[in-house]
Amino acid sequence: MREILLINISGPDKQGLTCAISSLLARYEVNILDIGQEVIHNHLSLGILIEVPCEHSSSPVLKDLLFAAHKLELQITFTPVSDGEYSSWVDEQGKPRYLVSLLAREIDAEQIMRVSTAITEEKLTIDTINRLSGRIPLEHDKKQHTKACIEFSVRGTLLDESSFREKLLVITSDLGVDIAFQEDTIYRRNRRLIVFDMDSTLITSEVIDELAMEAGAGDRVKAITEQAMRGEIDFDESLQQRVSTLEGLEESVLDKVARRLVLTEGAETLFHTLHNLGFKTAIISGGFTYFGRYLQEKLKIDYVHANELEIRDGRLTGKVLGRIVNGRRKAELLEEMARAEQISLEQTIAVGDGANDLPMLAKAGLGIAFRAKPLVRKTARQAISTLGLDAILYLMGFRDRDALKK
Repeated sequence: MREILLINISGPDKQGLTCAISSLLARYEVNILDIGQEVIHNHLSLGILIEVPCEHSSSPVLKDLLFAAHKLELQITFTPVSDGEYSSWVDEQGKPRYLVSLLAREIDAEQIMRVSTAITEEKLTIDTINRLSGRIPLEHDKKQHTKACIEFSVRGTLLDESSFREKLLVITSDLGVDIAFQEDTIYRRNRRLIVFDMDSTLITSEVIDELAMEAGAGDRVKAITEQAMRGEIDFDESLQQRVSTLEGLEESVLDKVARRLVLTEGAETLFHTLHNLGFKTAIISGGFTYFGRYLQEKLKIDYVHANELEIRDGRLTGKVLGRIVNGRRKAELLEEMARAEQISLEQTIAVGDGANDLPMLAKAGLGIAFRAKPLVRKTARQAISTLGLDAILYLMGFRDRDALKK
């Protein structure tokens, strides 16, 4: 009679351990129905679901496994599995699967508890928990720019996604962490194009504010910018109002401002990785092409779409040339670029911080609100506020150990 057994092995990790166990099972012509292994701090946990053929009894298999475990200083347990239990397990493989990513500078037990509680309350089952980030040093002076990401792979039928997302938002607010929730699909590691807003996304400042300070209109323009980013006034109108304050500003000031722009944390690491993996990258910004091209050269960005400042006789006229790149235009440009690259929108990623980024965030396969205003963070499906731009790689399924050398 066929027997199905779940074998759980734990203890100090040793070279050749899995080989020794599998070699023993091979002698009895055992079928491996499932297998999983993890090593945490040199301590191994190995689970194997086996089918012992009818022509063999499980008794000698178990005896030999117990002897081998003793020699290897391992703990081993056996759990019989009925045909009905196994069939139920097989039937579950068609259920939807999701990924819940917890991102913070450091991970603590309360964060894990709150996230796992929310998952359990939705009647979802956690299959695996993986650490995507590298190991965090204990020394306090080395923790300033640490990053940590734990990924929960869960399965089940989600009855109310909006309610679940609300629960996760409460946790992010209470604990100051980021939590991403996405369906686990084939597209996750098959993205090909990633587009970025520029101001307060790729760089830490708003260029129009910097220019306005040079023109002596800093306070006025900054107030209009904040209103626009919060979605309180029409973007086109606000842009025209702000640019009008720059009339007469010398063209040479553009270079002066460009040179003092500060890249957002993680930008260089992210672009290095993306380019080495063959991704196409783009800036789609309501800012200005002069600064987009400056960043294009610095980060080796493939495409730039932004607003063109009119310049006559070496001075800004206070006007913008051509069609304004507003929220609607950003979404259109994303679609146009996807068609040009011959990929689906599911294979695109969009990153931005303002209300005018929401249309392209919604259109992209993966839309990420980065260090965004509250309205944008709440509306976007994914948000990162606690880490740098390179944390985007976690949402794409990459681990720190996947990093390519510069």
